[in-house]
Amino acid sequence: MIAYLSYLAPTCRSSRTALLTTQHNMHSSQAQLHRARIVASVASVVISLACGTNYVYSAWAPQFAERLKLSATESNLIGLSANLGMYTMGVPIGLFVDHRGPRPAVLAGSVLLAIGYYPFHFAYDSAGGSVLLLCIFSYLSGLGGCMAFAAAVKTSALNWPRHRGTATAFPLAAFGLSAFFFSLLGSLFFPGNPSDFLLLLATGTSVMTFVGFFFLKVYPQTSYQAVPESESRAEHRLSEDPSKPARFEHDHPITEEPGTSTPFTMNAHTSPSSSMSSSSTAAAAPVPTSVAAGPSADEAPGQTLVPPEPDDGIVGAADLLGQVDVDENTSLLSSNSPDAHEPDVTRNSIDLDRSHHIDIRGFQLLRTPTFWQLFFIMAALAGVGLMTINNIGNDAKALWKKFDPTVEPEFLVKSQQMHVSILSVCSFLGRLSSGVGSDFLVKNLRASRVWCLVAACIIFLVAQIAALNTSNPNWLFIVSSLTGLGYGFLFGVSPSIVAEMFGIRGMSQNWGFLSFSPVLSSNIFNLFYGTVYDSHSVVEPSGERSCDDGLACYRSAYWTTLLACILGLATAMWVIRQQNAEHHREIKKSDEED
Repeated sequence: MIAYLSYLAPTCRSSRTALLTTQHNMHSSQAQLHRARIVASVASVVISLACGTNYVYSAWAPQFAERLKLSATESNLIGLSANLGMYTMGVPIGLFVDHRGPRPAVLAGSVLLAIGYYPFHFAYDSAGGSVLLLCIFSYLSGLGGCMAFAAAVKTSALNWPRHRGTATAFPLAAFGLSAFFFSLLGSLFFPGNPSDFLLLLATGTSVMTFVGFFFLKVYPQTSYQAVPESESRAEHRLSEDPSKPARFEHDHPITEEPGTSTPFTMNAHTSPSSSMSSSSTAAAAPVPTSVAAGPSADEAPGQTLVPPEPDDGIVGAADLLGQVDVDENTSLLSSNSPDAHEPDVTRNSIDLDRSHHIDIRGFQLLRTPTFWQLFFIMAALAGVGLMTINNIGNDAKALWKKFDPTVEPEFLVKSQQMHVSILSVCSFLGRLSSGVGSDFLVKNLRASRVWCLVAACIIFLVAQIAALNTSNPNWLFIVSSLTGLGYGFLFGVSPSIVAEMFGIRGMSQNWGFLSFSPVLSSNIFNLFYGTVYDSHSVVEPSGERSCDDGLACYRSAYWTTLLACILGLATAMWVIRQQNAEHHREIKKSDEED
């Protein structure tokens, strides 16, 4: 007996030492992983900053139209083509990103941005070009931005699953700030020179996305729970095998996203020490995590869990695994000390997040009434915003020609760039505010994220009223600032709503379906604006078109958008009412079961 105990004691000490060493290494790798995710987040912001250049169109479109002698309707068609590229291919691009990972989409986006913008530079220099070809190239520029931007947002959502609203707010905000960024560079380095500005757009967007490609990576979400020490000791006392290690288990099964390296699974067949060693030397192949293939008993019908899709090997992060995830209140920008994390912190794991269990996509999504309600809200508000965004330059030009007929063309260019910058900055602020604010609503007030859509509706409503009554160009900044803010609120929270309602795994393709909504509405509103503007325009002897009627040049178009805002607000309130009713039904059902 004494001999057996003397044999057992060193074994227990060795196992305990291995367990403590493993826990220490887990905390260190968690800090490494936190830093790596921040680098990926910075890359997603840089990429997004290059993808929102559709919204700088108003800064160069009037001069481009004058040089090529285009009508307001033709100019709007070119701008609309970029929006079509951004929105019509959202579904297939989402499918591609969901199944193949984000990085290939970024690379393709970089190429398409270059192909799309360089022809505009050449067309301006030659003072001629086919409207049809220009529409095609404009479409390609929008498509390239869509591909890279979808990848950036998906990466942020996957890397920070428990701060999704805040994490996606940064690339969304950068996307909104893109117009200001390039407009500022243009005014500083190429003032009054649309040709060089178009060259800047072509080179800057393609280079920024290409560089971001190398740093945009999805890092794994793993959750480990150490078996309590008492259980571990009991296991060793009963074991006849002195080399049997301490046991680690998953709290819940985790599905892997394409483009994410498969994490190590620590279990009864894997030594903690050997696992950590192999993670640092890459000597052992990772063991895939098992997943549930069917829905859990407590999930609603139609909400399914899916097995992991094939890993394409895009990201290699085996040396960063074995981490303990930060808790729900951990800052996105700072890492807590490893000592603050206990082994069982993952009891509140991301695996308990509803968006990681629900999976509604494809035709199943199209049969969901909530999707169509969100689709209508997005169509109404995005169409309203895009009409002003694409035509704020025409608004400013018409008001100034009526207000001061002697205004110089150079002044008009600066005025147009100023309003584009105001739109962009306010869109940035709106996107950032709604992303962070939606997290605050959910976590602190236990309220729906859809309230951010209500705020967007109200802001747009006030903007339309301002546009209908602003005849002095010095006050036009009210229209541009409110439009940018409302547009930012709309797009800052919508991806988080999509992930929350329909699941994170199909987020890109579901967002693609939803982002298709502005295609019809923006076409209707923009073409209607162009028709109204052309009806008040005259063709000058030089062949250029101009409207000197001030507010009357476009006022009728804003009555239509005002009605759209009212309908959007009513729909958003209806969605919240339905959510509250469903919540009360769940509480009542839970009380009855108790």
